[in-house]
Amino acid sequence: MDQRKHEEHIRHTFNGFCINALRWKAIDIQREICNRNKREVSFSDLSARELFSIAVTDKYFADEYIFTVLGYDVSVDNDYIAEALSALPADRREIVMMSCYCGMSDREIAEHLNMARRTVADHREKTLAKLGKILVREDWT
Repeated sequence: MDQRKHEEHIRHTFNGFCINALRWKAIDIQREICNRNKREVSFSDLSARELFSIAVTDKYFADEYIFTVLGYDVSVDNDYIAEALSALPADRREIVMMSCYCGMSDREIAEHLNMARRTVADHREKTLAKLGKILVREDWT
């Protein structure tokens, strides 16, 4: 009988140890959750500005329009501008692209195209005005 009481005592001691270990583990988990809640914010709690500041948008080549200027490929990723540039005659588009995208002066463009500088300036100004009219007509919403 003494052996039986001893085994029962060991079983009760072990059960008490397990209950105590589980209680302390539960307390540790609650502390960890509390600390995490202090440091973390749910996405649904963020403002639109904060959410946009951490957002990442993938860019793919399918979203770009490629124009060739001076033997180089120039990519335009704005649909409105790319469509407006596509609507221009090729020679006028080339002048605008050289000026706006390549940063060339009217004199440099004139030398490259074998034209008078004033002619290049006139073409550029008229083409930019036409481009502005095309873009204003586009629906920006």
